[in-house]
Amino acid sequence: MDNENLETNIGKIAGLIASSRRLVFFTGAGISTESGIPDFRGPGGLWTRLDPDDFTIDKFLGSKESRRKQWHFVQEGLMTGRALPNAAHIAIAELHRMGRLDCVITQNVDDLHQKAGVPEDKVFELHGNMKRAVCLDCRSRYPFEEIKVRLDAGEDIPACPNCGGTLKPDVVMFGEQLPYKVLEEADRRSRAADVFIVVGSTLVVYPAAYMPQYAVESGARLVIINLGDTPMDREASVLISARAGETMTAIVKRVRG
Repeated sequence: MDNENLETNIGKIAGLIASSRRLVFFTGAGISTESGIPDFRGPGGLWTRLDPDDFTIDKFLGSKESRRKQWHFVQEGLMTGRALPNAAHIAIAELHRMGRLDCVITQNVDDLHQKAGVPEDKVFELHGNMKRAVCLDCRSRYPFEEIKVRLDAGEDIPACPNCGGTLKPDVVMFGEQLPYKVLEEADRRSRAADVFIVVGSTLVVYPAAYMPQYAVESGARLVIINLGDTPMDREASVLISARAGETMTAIVKRVRG
């Protein structure tokens, strides 16, 4: 996209945001790659180095070796507290501070929207959050930092300190149901949106990818900011193929002006 067209589209998006009453953002792995978090399916993504079959809930529950692999992956910190919000996260948080944001629906598990300043109750995490571990027996939750101390001390499969049950990262694994209440509220917010902005998602992972479809079916204007095509490009009122950080910064500057 040439600079003139990009500037025109940035202006269009800023206009949509300025006139919106129910602005919803939907974010995927592409918003966090600029924070140093690898995506899953792109060149050099996690699934080029790891076997997705090792990250199913069935294997986690049925195989100690699989649990060991998954906890080692968590211990390496690829998707945990080392990453910091980038310009795109900060721009979305700025829209919240300006009173423009209804909510963020995210496929990400990195907590970066909250770190940037979007309140917890405005972030709907469809796939969970790596900052926590949950016991599958007593449902107690623990901060990841607490579990990492144990991993660094040599535990390879940490158990629940409360009941001795099975701990797992509080994220949705392959074959696991999405959290019902979060999914239900994300569905409701998507259908109520008047402007729905996708940032950094290929829109191929379901049921999360139904959210922009619900928004469009309910009359929302769809914006897609993503490096690469998505199945919903033809439905978009504005489509930008550019980096999330610089694009969102430019959009918010226009809205503020």
